[in-house]
Amino acid sequence: MNVLIRHIFPVLACLWVICLLLGCPARAAAEGTEPEVSATSAILVEASTGRVLWEKNADEERSPASMTKIMTCLLALERLKPDTEILISPAAEQTEDVYLGFGAGELFRAEELEYGLMLLSDNGAAVALAEEMGGSVSGFAKLMNEKARELGMTSTYFVTPNGLTAPGHHSTARDMAKLACHAMQSEQFREIVGTKLRMVHWELPKGKALEAENSNKLLGVYQGMTGIKTGWTQAAGGCLAASAQREGIELIAVVMNAPTPDDRFVDARKILDYGFQNAKLIKGVSKERLRAYAWVSGGTTGRVPLRLASDINFLLLGGESKERYKVNYEIEKVMDAPVKAGQKAGRAVLTYDGREVGSVDILADQAVPAGFSFYGFMISLFKPFLK
Repeated sequence: MNVLIRHIFPVLACLWVICLLLGCPARAAAEGTEPEVSATSAILVEASTGRVLWEKNADEERSPASMTKIMTCLLALERLKPDTEILISPAAEQTEDVYLGFGAGELFRAEELEYGLMLLSDNGAAVALAEEMGGSVSGFAKLMNEKARELGMTSTYFVTPNGLTAPGHHSTARDMAKLACHAMQSEQFREIVGTKLRMVHWELPKGKALEAENSNKLLGVYQGMTGIKTGWTQAAGGCLAASAQREGIELIAVVMNAPTPDDRFVDARKILDYGFQNAKLIKGVSKERLRAYAWVSGGTTGRVPLRLASDINFLLLGGESKERYKVNYEIEKVMDAPVKAGQKAGRAVLTYDGREVGSVDILADQAVPAGFSFYGFMISLFKPFLK
């Protein structure tokens, strides 16, 4: 037996070394092993519910750099029509890092500036969009912070529309993940951030155009990459919000303060790999299943149908069971007219073993203008008793 062991052991040892060199056990070792990243702060969430799969210093306040532009683009899509014409101001022209190279007095459609904003990370485009929506950069910052509060971004304060370093401008990996999850619910937003290459066209001077390549180096390289936005300043370090989708699971990784621009991409890869290797998605509640209404006070009708912003899916990590998930619906009983289509009317809260792990917004399925209706009038009278 000893002779046999002496002969077999070297062979087994050689086979083990060969496997290591070929990387055979690398994938197995990665499964269940938390990623090691160079970034100071990072987080990984499931996109539809915001459930956190992994985090590192996710609540430390840091500069988000150009990830700020996620908010600017989101508000532009909500508030501007694609063909809204925007005149470039001297302030927009003189902003640092205007990669489109435009000048004051030139004219763009909002949609073109949105692509320049998100693909090239053009800081002047952010200023031009901000001035159109808020009248000034400071006026737009108020809109940004209002939206941040609406999204539950409790550790965020915006000062600029582009993320250039400014006193007081800060966020966290957790808050940026909340913003990214919400933004990716917009098909227009997804289309923009998922575009690798596109021509950006001027309205004036006519015929002028520039080829814009997305600064997200993982697009078209990392399997399933769907977006979202890079960021870099000396103060912020390397930042990246990266989303990828495989087999029905969409994950979002946020990296903040990586040492170099390249490190942010390496870190995002590691984090997303960890998520896809350890997570399993189980279908939960389809958005068509929700049958609910909210009363409307002072509207042309007395109630509005509600819908889920997305399907509710259950993300299972190792050893977890679908049966331990529960969904609770928190719905506003009375909404005041006017109600916009898509306006938030509550949320579906996911709990696992009684602990909240994520949520999906509940939205008004149609608009209800302010006006008179018998039911709307009666609801306004009895509003204190309905809440």
